[in-house]
This record gives sequence, C-alpha cells and structure tokens, in this order.
Amino acid sequence: MLVLSLVGMPWASWAQAPSPPSTQSLSQDGVTLKVTPMPRVPGAATWDFKVVLETHSQALVDDLTRTATLVTDDGRSLKPTAWSGSGPGGHHREGVLHFAMPEPQPGAFELRISRAGESKARVFRWTR
Repeated sequence: MLVLSLVGMPWASWAQAPSPPSTQSLSQDGVTLKVTPMPRVPGAATWDFKVVLETHSQALVDDLTRTATLVTDDGRSLKPTAWSGSGPGGHHREGVLHFAMPEPQPGAFELRISRAGESKARVFRWTR
C-alpha cells in the first residue's frame, strides 16, 4: 500500500503555468513572416507580438500598424497602437507590434497580416 503525504506541499507546485504560445512562420511569394506572441504582463497597457519579415527578392516596405489586425475568439478586432522596430526597406525587418491589452483575456486569438500584392491575409492562430 502506497501512502503519500501532501502536508506542507504548496498547491502551486500542482498547477502548471500554461506554456507561452510558440512562434509561427508562413512563407509566401518569397517573403517569410514569423510571429511570436510575447507573454502577457499583468498590469501592462499593451500586448506585444514579435514580428520578423525576411526575403531575398524585394524591399520590405510593409506598414504593419495599418495592415495587421488582432482578432479575439469573442469577435473583437484590434489594430496595433505602435510598431517598435526596423523601418521600411531592406530584406530583413524585425520588431514588436503593440496592441491595447484586451480584457478579458481571450482563450484563442489570431493575428492577421495583409501584404500588398497578396490576395489573402496571412493568419497566425493560437489557443491559450
């Protein structure tokens, strides 16, 4: 017979924090986009997403504050409040898209990025 003692064991050790959403990558028309949701920080005003654009065939002139949209599972659509990163041009750009913190926290969300010359937005989806 096996007897386990749970006395003095903190309950927190039983609960596992959800793993942060992973980086997703989509390549189309010679341009690769990689998006990583950053962990939500309690009390923060923004929810941030790291974005990397890479190509060897064209200048990257996307204005992601105009072409990106964060959509939550309850139907809210949010436009970025700012972009902190490299400016237009070149073959490699990276930075952080900032969105107003959605409350309540969505269970699932997607980041849609439209690009000039592409017929459909690129869609990155995560479930928390």
